[in-house]
Amino acid sequence: MRKILFLSAFFVLFLGFVSKVSAQSVDVGIKPNFAGGEVTSVSTDKLVLQTKDGAIDVVLSGKTEYKRVPPDNPTLKAAVASAFSDIGVGDKILVTGMVSADKKSLPAKAVYLMTKSDISQKQTKEQEKWRTRGITGKITSINPQTREFTVSVRNVMGNRDVILSTKDKAKFRRYSQDSVNYNEAKNSSFDEINVGDMIRALGDKSEDGATFKAEEIISGAFQTIGGTITAVNAEKGEITVNDIQTKKPVTIVVGKSTVLKQFPAEMAQRMAQAQMMQASGGGNTMRPPTANQQGGQNNPQPQGQTNPTGQGGGMRGGGSLDDMLDRFPNINVADLKVGQMIAVSSTKTTNLARVTAIKLLSGVEPFLKMPQAATGGGNRQGGGQNAGFSIPGLDGVGFP
Repeated sequence: MRKILFLSAFFVLFLGFVSKVSAQSVDVGIKPNFAGGEVTSVSTDKLVLQTKDGAIDVVLSGKTEYKRVPPDNPTLKAAVASAFSDIGVGDKILVTGMVSADKKSLPAKAVYLMTKSDISQKQTKEQEKWRTRGITGKITSINPQTREFTVSVRNVMGNRDVILSTKDKAKFRRYSQDSVNYNEAKNSSFDEINVGDMIRALGDKSEDGATFKAEEIISGAFQTIGGTITAVNAEKGEITVNDIQTKKPVTIVVGKSTVLKQFPAEMAQRMAQAQMMQASGGGNTMRPPTANQQGGQNNPQPQGQTNPTGQGGGMRGGGSLDDMLDRFPNINVADLKVGQMIAVSSTKTTNLARVTAIKLLSGVEPFLKMPQAATGGGNRQGGGQNAGFSIPGLDGVGFP
């Protein structure tokens, strides 16, 4: 009985470990009786396991037991017999045994394996679920009596308001500080959501897309900052900009999870012009182009073309803003130069002089320089003090 409880505790840890695979830097580490992480080397009698506490040699023997655990159901009952030959570099494993005093080696009693292919399939299923049944937007009003939210949902065609209510036993989560990683979100509640927050919700939309019934909601408070680069420290991963809104210097920290992208020049110009036309009441005469796989543009389509993101809007499907951003060219800090204009999304913080970037976009000059309507104009991204411009793709939300 004690062994079953002991192993069950391991699987609870394993479940938490695997649910955070996409965070890359999160694992169960090295403990006195087990270690968990990613396999970085495989030899005939040893595995090298990289954990958050450092690397450890997993010493194998003829007595080592191997079990393969499905990511969809990480339980003792679901575990099936496996073999050493099933283990490869990049797989996630949890190993039981007595860790050496120096935490450098672990004679393995049992190896519980989740292959990277199994994990990838699980993540693909989760992502598809959120693409087809998800909605993303900004909270513009809250009705505590009916427990409903009005959400401004944005896509390449513009904005629309959606009334969002919750199902019984709906789950609430909130993004952690400086993160839009779904797997790092914390348990939350209805009362923690505020006007101006960005949310991603999973549930069912009405046929006309005007209402949405959520079974899970993830929220967060974000801001968008844009300005001209005055200094770049590629070694430290820091960029200083002159904030276009406050006219004060802001240090932008680029972390391991920061997404850095280049906005294609022609696309940025066209989308900024479309924003300005909408802000001035002229409406769009042409649909802004969406990115192709090379980060370029497709041919513009006349207004009235079917919305590729679905009636509910904001879905991560063909033509969505998230997919558009994914296809933009990747950049790094060393590519940025003094005098360029960039924009970043970050968690709202009281320290206005230093922020950690969640997403960073270069090539955004057309958006920052284009005159914007003071009120009622272009969609004001993220709220906060830096809300006078709108840059597609910088919405502060993450994806499972």
